[in-house]
Amino acid sequence: SLTVLQALEDGLKRADADPSVKAVTICGENGKFSAGADIRGFSSPKRQGIALGPIISLIERSEKPVVAAIEGIALGGGLEVALGCHYRIAHVKAQMGLPEVTIGLLPGAEGTQRLPRLIGVPAALDIITTGRHIPATEALKLGLVDEIVEENTVEAAIRLAIKV
Repeated sequence: SLTVLQALEDGLKRADADPSVKAVTICGENGKFSAGADIRGFSSPKRQGIALGPIISLIERSEKPVVAAIEGIALGGGLEVALGCHYRIAHVKAQMGLPEVTIGLLPGAEGTQRLPRLIGVPAALDIITTGRHIPATEALKLGLVDEIVEENTVEAAIRLAIKV
């Protein structure tokens, strides 16, 4: 939603400007990282001033480590946010993917560029063109996530952020 995008952008800018902040962890709520965009918004008039792609670029450009704490699902734009992070930790039961293709859309926030850079072209093409959900264990093998945990994902992400 526009509210979430604005909050993410504002939080990142505040963290980058605050010298007392050493790292950032991005997490979802209620056991889910993000299911991505609400497709009903695709047919509405273009939003002014805020879009997911530039926010992900802001994450990627941060001089402070940004860690995604993936619980539940990270789909579509949610996975694209995680791809912009410097590190990704996933709960063992998490699932990731770019399911937009199943309704005739391509990922629109540069996931088609970031995913191949991270896991290689063959694996990325499979994920991008099939829309299948990738379990955390497979994501770790592919290099999509840096670590999987069975405990509190946010706490594990904070520990990693402190370490790096």
